[in-house]
Amino acid sequence: QLQASGGGLVHTEGSLRLSCVASGLWFTRYAISWFRQFPGKGREFVAGIGSGTSQTHYADFAKGRFTVSRDDAKNTVYLQMSALKPEDTAVYYCAADRWTIPTIQHEVNLWGQGTQVTVSS
Repeated sequence: QLQASGGGLVHTEGSLRLSCVASGLWFTRYAISWFRQFPGKGREFVAGIGSGTSQTHYADFAKGRFTVSRDDAKNTVYLQMSALKPEDTAVYYCAADRWTIPTIQHEVNLWGQGTQVTVSS
């Protein structure tokens, strides 16, 4: 089970840190990604981090603004978001995969519930 939190309302250029806490799985063996979803759209990949390594992967729009990290002692993955823009407004989800950093929605089997991020202009 994955539990996402940390969303909220911020102004343009503001920052937020999302958290994804895992339970009931061998956390250190899972790669974790963040996706986001706009109303009426599918979920798009934002950033992900591998299991047991420092490997990370970012969508182009996230590079330089977002940072994904994990704390295996806390079974938690973070998404630090900075320089937020109104177009970042979406529901953010975390997702887990046993083998590789998940980047495609339909390949994900384990999702957390979403957390709303709203960036005001």
